[in-house]
Amino acid sequence: MKRVLVPLAEGFEELEAVTIIDILRRAGIEVIVAALTDNPVTGSHGITLSADATLDAVSGQQFDLIALPGGMPGAANLMDDSRIGGIIRRLLDGGGHVAAICAAPMVLAAAGVLEGRRATCFPGFLDRSADLTLVDEPVVVDGRIITSRGPGTALDFALELVAQLSGPGTRQKIESQLQRGGAGR
Repeated sequence: MKRVLVPLAEGFEELEAVTIIDILRRAGIEVIVAALTDNPVTGSHGITLSADATLDAVSGQQFDLIALPGGMPGAANLMDDSRIGGIIRRLLDGGGHVAAICAAPMVLAAAGVLEGRRATCFPGFLDRSADLTLVDEPVVVDGRIITSRGPGTALDFALELVAQLSGPGTRQKIESQLQRGGAGR
């Protein structure tokens, strides 16, 4: 079974976090939600979520993907935590995937993994002069790095994570169960 780490920092974007967790679990992927510090964790809109564990308790475990929700100051809190950068680099070095949405692609940039890559983010969170190609697309896949624009693209982002981990057939199955227009694209 594929395993995904979703770290939650104070001020995370609730819509993004819950969408990622829900869609991946619907696809039969094991999702571990880890609080950076205190548990429960409060998002940027005052919604509190209970994490499955603390990051310290799971940081040494094996994962196939880390998915970073955005939101502010959540993404800044992720960026300031050296454990997150270490997990990102370790996953990529070991053949895993990394994913970030909204403001969180800045965490990937700070970890040095976006150099020479295509990426997207919420406007203003990645420097267009940096050594990356910033594109205005809802979801961008560049190798094993997946980025997305914001809360409005959270469903497409989560479905792409399913496709990357479990294949396009699983994505199509989950998307068709959601009863949204254009399912199975």
